[in-house]
Amino acid sequence: MSFTKRPKHPATRAYGIFRVAALVAIVLTFLAPLVWMVLSSLKTTVDIYDPSAAFVFSPTLQNYETVFGQASYLQYIFNSFWIGVWSTVLSMILGVPAAYSMSRFVMKKSAALVLMARIIPGVSLLVPWYFVFSNLGLVGGYGVLILSHMFVLMPLFVFIMISFFDSLPLELEEQGQVDGLTPIGAFFRIALPLSVPGVATASILSFIFSWNNFMFALVLSGSSTKTLPVAIFDFVAYASIDWGGLMAAAVVITVPIMVIALFTQKYIVSGLTAGATKG
Repeated sequence: MSFTKRPKHPATRAYGIFRVAALVAIVLTFLAPLVWMVLSSLKTTVDIYDPSAAFVFSPTLQNYETVFGQASYLQYIFNSFWIGVWSTVLSMILGVPAAYSMSRFVMKKSAALVLMARIIPGVSLLVPWYFVFSNLGLVGGYGVLILSHMFVLMPLFVFIMISFFDSLPLELEEQGQVDGLTPIGAFFRIALPLSVPGVATASILSFIFSWNNFMFALVLSGSSTKTLPVAIFDFVAYASIDWGGLMAAAVVITVPIMVIALFTQKYIVSGLTAGATKG
């Protein structure tokens, strides 16, 4: 007894071709700027302006030597890392208990207020922030940058964790309280361990935002606390642009975040979808 394979319907075949073509177009659209950036970082200024040397050229590491040697980028990398870590940790310490309270006590107005703070354009806050912090003598320090990043990171933590805590069965905490736990003990021993995927998701997204933030650091940082997105403008002069150094600095900024995103994408997806269902 033989089985014959049924031919695919023309509409199904056309959809498959269209799907593959669309995926290829999307991938090329996103990868083309990254490939051009990496290749340009390995070129001299003459090769960058030469269309015939788009893919065939003599690579050089001079641009990276400029970035890490003359521009003191190791200090800028440390600044971005230090500010990102502390703003994320402090936002987590304050945001997770706040989200738990809003979830368990159904504080919808407070949650809406936090969400409103999340969508306020940051540029509208820079002038009052600069006025207040400059009078306090804080402009140019790490503290003011950490606080400014926390203004955006905390609502992000609360927004993600509220939906996550809403999905956790309340009966688990009630059972823990029956066994002798206090409400705070139930939070630390039951709710918090179960919410680790959500905390990890919010932490990763918060660190990525802090690492990439340009606007707050541009106004509130000093020469010793400058972050990578601001330091990249050192290669932009009034009369000319050092494209090789600019591209090398862009690679230094982009590669760590891409590596973090690639290795943590499954945790981000699982954390965001964990709060999508109840019970």
